[in-house]
Amino acid sequence: MPLKKIIIYSLLLITFASCKFRQKVSMVVHHAKIYTVDDKFSVAEAMAIRDGKIIATGTNDVILKEYEGEEELNAAGKTIYPGFIDAHCHFTGYATDLWKCNLVGTTSFEEVINKMKDYSKTAPMEWLYGRGWDQNDWEVKEFPTKEKLDSLFPDRPVFLQRIDGHAALANQKALDIAAITAATTINGGSIEVKNGKLTGILVDNAMGLVENVMPVISDDLAKKYFNDAQNTCFAFGLTGVHDCGVSEHTINLIDEEQKAGHLKMKIYAMLTDSAQYYDRWIAKGIYKTDLLNVGGFKLYGDGALGSRGACLLQEYSDKPGWKGFLLSDTKHFKEVAAKLATTKFQMCTHAIGDSGNREILKTYTEVLKGKNDKRWRIEHAQVVNGNDFDLFGNNNIIPSVQPTHATSDMYWADKRLGAERVKNAYAYKRLLDQNGWMPLGTDFPVEDISTFKTFYAAVVRQDSKGFPAGGFQMNNALSREDALKGMTIWAAKAAFEEKEKGSLEKGKAADFILLDTDLINCETKDLLKATVNQTYINGKRVYTKQ
Repeated sequence: MPLKKIIIYSLLLITFASCKFRQKVSMVVHHAKIYTVDDKFSVAEAMAIRDGKIIATGTNDVILKEYEGEEELNAAGKTIYPGFIDAHCHFTGYATDLWKCNLVGTTSFEEVINKMKDYSKTAPMEWLYGRGWDQNDWEVKEFPTKEKLDSLFPDRPVFLQRIDGHAALANQKALDIAAITAATTINGGSIEVKNGKLTGILVDNAMGLVENVMPVISDDLAKKYFNDAQNTCFAFGLTGVHDCGVSEHTINLIDEEQKAGHLKMKIYAMLTDSAQYYDRWIAKGIYKTDLLNVGGFKLYGDGALGSRGACLLQEYSDKPGWKGFLLSDTKHFKEVAAKLATTKFQMCTHAIGDSGNREILKTYTEVLKGKNDKRWRIEHAQVVNGNDFDLFGNNNIIPSVQPTHATSDMYWADKRLGAERVKNAYAYKRLLDQNGWMPLGTDFPVEDISTFKTFYAAVVRQDSKGFPAGGFQMNNALSREDALKGMTIWAAKAAFEEKEKGSLEKGKAADFILLDTDLINCETKDLLKATVNQTYINGKRVYTKQ
């Protein structure tokens, strides 16, 4: 056989062999810039996916030579990240708030009133429920009172919840239904009375007196809203959420929707602090499926700084004689800690003020007694006394923080705390250094659901207009790499799920997002312009930008 024919024949055999022996996989992603967020923070060009899991990452040449995908994604040089995980939010609460009047961004109480007047014409229930006002955004920065609501809606109950969920304004009709009078008292909350009359302001546990008599939406409607909410999450690249403070009934609804194939969002659920839950769940243990993980309990140590319910060691700088309060007595926290100490369940406690944080840190320390891998969490850890930071690292207590709280509160936080105390507030870098890792979230709907605002607030610590110049307390800003880890692998680790997801590595779930922006290397001004083009969960596309 002539040499030329031998060469051609050999080349054909090689080509045939390479095609014949390429492994069949579900999907091949190539020509991308893939931030794997593995231990080396390595960057790949391509990856192969089979049965919802990543089986290989590497260069375009290697992956395309070894694998043939039923589906191919040519990223055309765009950036791919692990799916974002919101380590602290209220997913189902946000979902079932969708029927309520949105008061976020209102600039005055008059605007709130006008929105409620319009909403009342088409409200789906007799109750008029609004959520999201913040008096700190108004020219008059004091709590409103109920007189205007009483005159406009004398026969319809009205309940307007503050943006942080720790204070509300109720009209007289709602107060009457809840049997609240000027003489009513409650532990862990306050009912505002002036000149012997109710103002309508209820703080923390006092809100529950009204919420307990409010009608709930149907299960079918709740499920619809779960799906609406997940679509919003997908558009921001969220493939997982930690849902903080969920009832058993809500967990059952989530499980049903996930098993029916409708709800694809991966959810780590923390049960609400209910006395009837502890023994029952401790007996049966953690509940885990591919999409749902019920692995913790969410408690509330104190209230919020914006409503002056956060528990401080010294009085508020802008309210002499007032220090806030704990929402339960210390005995309760100690009893729960003792119950959970011998289980795999996490104790996850909301703490905002320096006194609230100290109390929960002390409670945890008494049980944990030094180094451990229980990963008990303090949610928010907003204001920490300078002498207490080491308690996090010494006992492996995990601060779970929300960077946009800093950029939302920075306009007025020093007024609440004073110039010295505020230096130990929103101290994310100092908190990160305690354990070397830290999960990030948003606390939506308290803050915006946007993952890019989370990233921007963590790194830049400014608002969208560039305020303040140079950033807010930049000594506690995070690096871009750490911010990304906090939204991916460290968020997974905070739920004991780091071996399953949070990075794009062999054997892990193919949860990933395709972005139009390289968050690690782009100009600062482009961070808030970033857009998710596609979102994938277990190798299946769940969102495409229209």
